[in-house]
Amino acid sequence: MIKAYYRLTKPGIIYGNLITATAGFLLASKGDIDIGLLGITLGGIAFVIASACVSNNYIDRGIDRKMARTKNRALVTGAISGTHALVYAFLLGSVGFLLLALGTNLLTLMLGIAAFLVYVALYGYAKRHSVYGTIIGSIAGALPPVAGYTAASNVFDSGALILFAILTFWQMPHFYAIAVYRSRDYASAKLPVLPVKKDVRTAKKHILVYVGAFIGACAALSAFGYAGYAFLVVMCGLGAAWLARGIKGFNASDDVHWARGMFFFSLIVIMGLSLMLALESLLP
Repeated sequence: MIKAYYRLTKPGIIYGNLITATAGFLLASKGDIDIGLLGITLGGIAFVIASACVSNNYIDRGIDRKMARTKNRALVTGAISGTHALVYAFLLGSVGFLLLALGTNLLTLMLGIAAFLVYVALYGYAKRHSVYGTIIGSIAGALPPVAGYTAASNVFDSGALILFAILTFWQMPHFYAIAVYRSRDYASAKLPVLPVKKDVRTAKKHILVYVGAFIGACAALSAFGYAGYAFLVVMCGLGAAWLARGIKGFNASDDVHWARGMFFFSLIVIMGLSLMLALESLLP
């Protein structure tokens, strides 16, 4: 039962966001790292994300029943009741928001609240009714690293805005790749993701646009003085390799295989981004 409650929080999403939140915090710290503040920030973000994911699982339990990869989730099988899930989400959120309120600053708390509402309310609605649900979900996912940044700096400056853009642009190709190789699941659940609502070729075109925007945003972080030349070279290199994979997709004989490759390479890109942001104060 403990394992079921743990899985209900979607730990993979939590850990991924904690990596980018740490990167945002370290970027803003500029080498002067407050370990205690970092710990409180990550704890608060983790509990807020956990609460949002449990809430999302509750909202999506009807959809999850229709998809092969989610039909065995605890709220679908009845291993955890809806009432217990809501109480669990409330407790997790209470701890998370309390940590952000008492341990960080008002700006970071407001970002946490915004991320929760965008993910649970706006994304929860849009994913069912609009092809633009993906961009709304990406906005929510881009806020944790910005919260890490503001927790360390207590300002929302151009660096925070560019960081937000970088993460938003990264998530779009990442999620479109998932939507391509899981299109049957999304079609079964009648979710209007781009490859289902339009077609895979349209999704491929959008992927190229967003990868290009990602590269541009990374370059802007260096251009505005928030990152150095090492960051620029590494991220432009990774971005170019990602773009090349996207271009090859137009001649792919197996779209599912290609999309999986794009998805896994996006993970390499985000790990490279997080590492370069974290090391920025030590690099030229």
